[in-house]
Amino acid sequence: MSSSKKARTHPQYELLYWPGKMPGRGEFIRLVFEAAGVSYRDVSNEEENGMKIILDMISPESTGDSDSNPPVFAPPALRIPGEGKDGKALLIYQTPSILSYLGDRLGLAGEDEAEKAWVLSHALTALDLNNEAHDTHHPIAVAEFYEDQKEESLKKAKNFREVRIPKFLGFFERVLKGNEKQGEGKYLVGSKLSFADTTVWHVLNGLQFAFPKELGSRKKEFPTLFETFYQSVQEQSRLKEYLASDRRFPFSQGIYRYYPELDRQ
Repeated sequence: MSSSKKARTHPQYELLYWPGKMPGRGEFIRLVFEAAGVSYRDVSNEEENGMKIILDMISPESTGDSDSNPPVFAPPALRIPGEGKDGKALLIYQTPSILSYLGDRLGLAGEDEAEKAWVLSHALTALDLNNEAHDTHHPIAVAEFYEDQKEESLKKAKNFREVRIPKFLGFFERVLKGNEKQGEGKYLVGSKLSFADTTVWHVLNGLQFAFPKELGSRKKEFPTLFETFYQSVQEQSRLKEYLASDRRFPFSQGIYRYYPELDRQ
């Protein structure tokens, strides 16, 4: 599961996410590690008691850990040995917080303060779209089965397909065009890959799994986004290798799920 393609110049990062062979929100973190070629441990998928590790971390009785970190609300979380208080391990959670932390350290956050702000803003926007995609199959209650909220899901998915998808995709198309002089349609910010690019790419990838007919009919509306940007990100050498490997988990029953009735009819 770990990637070790670069000389060790970083701490042994530990990704803490639900065990299992599906991407989930942990995938946004994996992608930045893989893009940078930096070693990490996918802890719950590498240890036999992976589920217990996660459940203990988010226990409702927890007031923090032995390294003086506050409680974690939900995975993903990232543990960084030696980077916390008094040289202890630092534990942070929330996908955008982890991406922001790693972005600076892995060279994926932008070249200056302005670019860093833009990268984070675009990544947050893509994560909003990610959350809305999830809500198409769980619009009422996360803990209830899809089959128990199917009627509401059909209504939610219709609005998502007809209103929200084109709104978000149109925005990212405009961002790419606005950065065309530097990014040539390949990058959202500046002239090099950032965690905004990997985040948007993964959301687009997930949407094509969950809504293949809808996305297939929309691609021609956003040529820079799909013909240039999407292809460019997945052709980055390290990402191309990762996406072809067994470290990349397939979509199934996670955030992105394929229900034919929720797609364009």
